[in-house]
Amino acid sequence: MVLGVTVTSLEVTPCPEPSRPALKAVPSVPNLTARRRARRLVVLGDSTAVGLGDPLPRRGGWRGVGPLVAAALGVAADGYLNPSFTGARMHCVLGKQVPAALAHRPDVALVVAGMNDTLRPDFDAGAIAADLTEVVRLLGAVGTTVIPVRFHDHSKVFRLPPALKRALSARVAELNAAIDEVVAREGVPCLDLDRLPGAYDLTAWSVDRLHPSELGHRMLADGFTGLLADAGFDVPEPVSLTCGGGVEPSATGHVGWLVLKGIPWLWRRGREFLPYAAVIMWHSFRERTR
Repeated sequence: MVLGVTVTSLEVTPCPEPSRPALKAVPSVPNLTARRRARRLVVLGDSTAVGLGDPLPRRGGWRGVGPLVAAALGVAADGYLNPSFTGARMHCVLGKQVPAALAHRPDVALVVAGMNDTLRPDFDAGAIAADLTEVVRLLGAVGTTVIPVRFHDHSKVFRLPPALKRALSARVAELNAAIDEVVAREGVPCLDLDRLPGAYDLTAWSVDRLHPSELGHRMLADGFTGLLADAGFDVPEPVSLTCGGGVEPSATGHVGWLVLKGIPWLWRRGREFLPYAAVIMWHSFRERTR
């Protein structure tokens, strides 16, 4: 997610796709005549979970996937909680967000985290898997259905030099393998962004191509509620993919965000990621010269 910026969270060039377990790990077919009503919802994670890319009118902050899912499930305002924050990594979700979620005792928890980990020099797929496992088990112990996400090939929407694409691709593959391991072992549903219809359409992405646009957030919400319906939850107001209620950023707003927020963020994360990318480039060079 670094360098040529056409575009809000980061990602890669495709590697051969590893085999992976089915992600809708719902242990039994739900009774469709007696569906469960979700009354309490929590959204955990990073800037995508915060709602970046889907601004509200009159500088009202961000909406994003959480409120859209809450509306679809019929969750009242006092039943919705979102302790997510920008820059959060998986250990932040476990240590700083889960305690608030447990106190809320949600029926459903959505977890959108992991991409910030891929850009850090201390990336550790095993530690991410351990943290996500603890998130799932702690929330599961209070009766919460937890849905994490696995990530897509971000190089299809965010332009990077080939070497950086390969490096980020390798990192995202490790991240997804860790998430797949947890999903299979714990038997929880998982939203696979790579398979989400329309995920690679540019209209699904905000100006920085790092965060979803309003349409992208609606697509995420539709994917989450589809999994919840499969798990036996009632979805009284299905998510519409027709945009409305948000704000289409102006050209001036695009440039302002990129200059004040986007480019500085990319520069910070890029410097941390480059040593790892250099190793990938060196190995690639050695393979070509053998």
